[in-house]
Amino acid sequence: MAEIGKMVLDSGWLAARSTEVKLTGTQLTTTHPPTGPTSPWMEAVVPGTVLATLVTNKTVGDPFYGLVNETIVDIADSGREYYTFWFFTKFQCKLSGTQHLDLNFRAINYSAEVYLNGHKKDLPKGMFRRHSLEVTDILNPEGTNLLAVLVYPPDHPGSIPPEGGQGGDHEIGKDVATQYVEGWDWIAPVRDRNTGIWDEVSIYVSGPVKIIDPHLVSSFFDHNTRVYLHATTELENKSAWVAECSLNIQVTTELEGSICLVEHLQTQHVSVPPGARIQYTFPQLFFYKPNLWWPNGMGKQSLYNVSITIDVKGYGKSDSWGQLFGFRKIESHIDSATGGRLFKVNGQPIFIRGGNWILSDCLLRLSEERYKTDVKFHADMNLNMIRCWGGGLAERPEFYHYCDVYGLLVWQEFWITGDVDGRGIPVSNPNGPLDHDLFMLCARDTVKLLRNHPSLALWVGGNEQVPPPDLNTALKNDLKLHPSFENQSENAMSVEDMSTVFKDPSQYLDGTRIYIQGSMWDGFANGKGDFTDGPYEIQNPEDFFRDDYYNYGFNPEVGSVGMPVAATIRATMPPEGWQIPLFKKLPNGYTEEVPNPIWEYHKYIPYSKPGKVHDQIELYGIPKDLDDFCLKAQLVNYIQYRALLEGWTSHMWSKYTGVLIWKTQNPWTGLRGQFYDHLLDQTAGFYGCRCAAEPIHVQLNLATLFIEVVNTMSEELSNVAVEASVWDLEGACPFYKVFDTHSFLPKKVVSIGEMNYPKSKNPKPVYFLLLKLYDVSNYHIISRNFYWLHLSGGDYKLLEPYRKKRIPLKITSKTFIKGSSYEIEMNVQNKSKKPDPKILTCKNNFVSRHGDGDFDMASLETTFEETEEKQNAGLFQRLCRQFSRETDGLKVAEVNGSDVGVAFFLNFSVHAMKTDHKEGEDTRILPVHYSDNYFSLVPGEEMSIKISFQVPQGVTPRLTLRGWNYHNGLHTVL
Repeated sequence: MAEIGKMVLDSGWLAARSTEVKLTGTQLTTTHPPTGPTSPWMEAVVPGTVLATLVTNKTVGDPFYGLVNETIVDIADSGREYYTFWFFTKFQCKLSGTQHLDLNFRAINYSAEVYLNGHKKDLPKGMFRRHSLEVTDILNPEGTNLLAVLVYPPDHPGSIPPEGGQGGDHEIGKDVATQYVEGWDWIAPVRDRNTGIWDEVSIYVSGPVKIIDPHLVSSFFDHNTRVYLHATTELENKSAWVAECSLNIQVTTELEGSICLVEHLQTQHVSVPPGARIQYTFPQLFFYKPNLWWPNGMGKQSLYNVSITIDVKGYGKSDSWGQLFGFRKIESHIDSATGGRLFKVNGQPIFIRGGNWILSDCLLRLSEERYKTDVKFHADMNLNMIRCWGGGLAERPEFYHYCDVYGLLVWQEFWITGDVDGRGIPVSNPNGPLDHDLFMLCARDTVKLLRNHPSLALWVGGNEQVPPPDLNTALKNDLKLHPSFENQSENAMSVEDMSTVFKDPSQYLDGTRIYIQGSMWDGFANGKGDFTDGPYEIQNPEDFFRDDYYNYGFNPEVGSVGMPVAATIRATMPPEGWQIPLFKKLPNGYTEEVPNPIWEYHKYIPYSKPGKVHDQIELYGIPKDLDDFCLKAQLVNYIQYRALLEGWTSHMWSKYTGVLIWKTQNPWTGLRGQFYDHLLDQTAGFYGCRCAAEPIHVQLNLATLFIEVVNTMSEELSNVAVEASVWDLEGACPFYKVFDTHSFLPKKVVSIGEMNYPKSKNPKPVYFLLLKLYDVSNYHIISRNFYWLHLSGGDYKLLEPYRKKRIPLKITSKTFIKGSSYEIEMNVQNKSKKPDPKILTCKNNFVSRHGDGDFDMASLETTFEETEEKQNAGLFQRLCRQFSRETDGLKVAEVNGSDVGVAFFLNFSVHAMKTDHKEGEDTRILPVHYSDNYFSLVPGEEMSIKISFQVPQGVTPRLTLRGWNYHNGLHTVL
């Protein structure tokens, strides 16, 4: 008897081009199955695309490397048959007489024929629909089953015009599929148009009655003190008799030490007629003051485990289902003060600072591990929303799971874009996909797949476009709010009254989240659909703060540069791609960057905008080589993205309700709009964003030179002060001021005074400014912000000779290891001068942040005690609870130097120990989570950095510290 539940089929797959297989599907799954990866068969990537399989087998080159994508045949030239592939695997399953088996494909692109043990079934068209096949009667009674799937590409893969363009010739828009695959201004065309078994394949064993698509909804009363859980599920009786069932719903919460507390357990009797599929709604479950789910930066992401089981009389357990669920109430409306859409969670306004997301990987090599890293990176940057762009995917449950865990609200769009669906060049088909019924089938199925996730905040019809009128009307009707969620104020009626007047909210398709028809409508951009998002290029940092920079309340897309570190360029391009741009002087005094052809192919955005923005890299001096260019680009990345978010936050609620950066990452090795590259190494922009998006933050308004304190939280901030210190290139502190004790109201930005050093006598042309917001009672740091600045009309060229300064450092490290997981604390101290006695914040003892339950040093700020002994003991005790092995005590390293000054732009990286390192070889271990990076220390100051990562088997990691003053780096073997 097989165990009830799911078994994922994600290994042991083979693939072959259909034109090279001379057997039928019946033969492949009966008399002539492939025996292994011998021609024409090869090992297959499932989930993944045909192109992912070809790349893995080195049948084609890596399209992410250099210009290799140009050598891969495009489906427009080869025809659809070239990318029509067979996929084959075997699985074991023996059922008892009353068990049933479904073969499930969570998604394929675009249609398929399925053969199991010689029997054929069809998977109809559509990239975003689930397929469930009842295969009980065709299983092999001996237990070994042969499965072959013939996958066809999209019907309208289109062609790529010579000039490229957004979505190629737009033909892909006739299908219900990803639209970016014909290329965009940030990606080259994907040659197979994402053909393949791109999502999970599984078999599912159940008894006579199966649970299908439960829907969970929470309703709130009395200021969130009384909360009700509503649940509705479909039940399908696959047997030929009436099934008398006990249907159970259980809600548990995890306590410390993996102990679960049962909050609710309810059992209901249900009769299901033979062969019927019915809908059953549970009596609502009452919770008094449950732990609420909050977005990142606003509170904890409390999650409850909801499980539903069904027992059939005379049979026993027939099926079960489980979901992590968060109690939270999301509302939004158009704000009268700003005209922007304002979001509230649990009654609290949330200032949105988020990013646009395409997808994790354009070969759809999607994994739970990568999703975790992707989403955690967004949380590490202190962002609170991710927009899933309409030309990409309806994201997968694993993505949403980590958004639930890390507190990222999600804006999910359907598969409409302005460029492909009516507004492109040339003008595209305004009627959307050819099959409108298919679009709505995929839309409804996507809603059912994702609706139970607390992170899912809103549905949007399309990117810079609305769906065709009939589709838009259908989406509005299907996604209309339940009456109890329409009213923005507190629910006036009781849940009992609500249940008698309206049908239960869990009986709606969704009913709890707003539907907006397009990304520039109804409180986004100008609200009317005009192209009023953007810009997408380098900006003068101070411009972000100006009152006239952006005229609408919520900008859904504003983007800029995204150059990665030099190691990524060397790892993803041949040596001819290591040539830096030519800096071409124009008659108007501006500089035009002329990149090499490989950078141009990878969609490089220059760091200048002739006529508007002087080259921001050139402000530091013309770069000499790739390393110099990329390091200076990181300086610009940090300033650019910190200024973007600080500028928007400076106008919080007075002018803006939110902003989404275009974009946070690239699904290939692109060179624009990213905070981390496709290899998962962060740019300095990542940490500029992390700094600027702190929930409580001190910042310098670059337009007015006034110091501002931002409190996005719902509690008053009291008994705090701001310390401002200016440091010159000689290591002196010509300006020091403490802005006296203040209290700051919640949800406010307050200007506390002018930073008037530039107006003083003989200000230095280049200087450093360090701002610290701290608790007056114990000098613990709440926010720290370090700027490098030049006088108006100047530049940073004096930083070039500053590289020769040798600033002494003391670095103390402690490492904890559990299996392949490393957790390291590095304490870095600038020893060039003893701390000034009047500066009481030099140790940077940060206020603690309460993260989620699992130990994750990258998301913690350690609270230091008064003495070093207490500090180390406390840290040791906390870490040893989680990690089984400690390395040999504290390691201390020193960087000698006799100069006094700021240790500028320090950054850690982790590498594999290599004795035979070759030029261009990438030794980095990625991904790595850092609590901070690209940081600077003034004389006497110290900083603790937490670092966590996984090490491949058999690899010894080495930690490297480099900086503006430290070219060769300090290396520590761990």
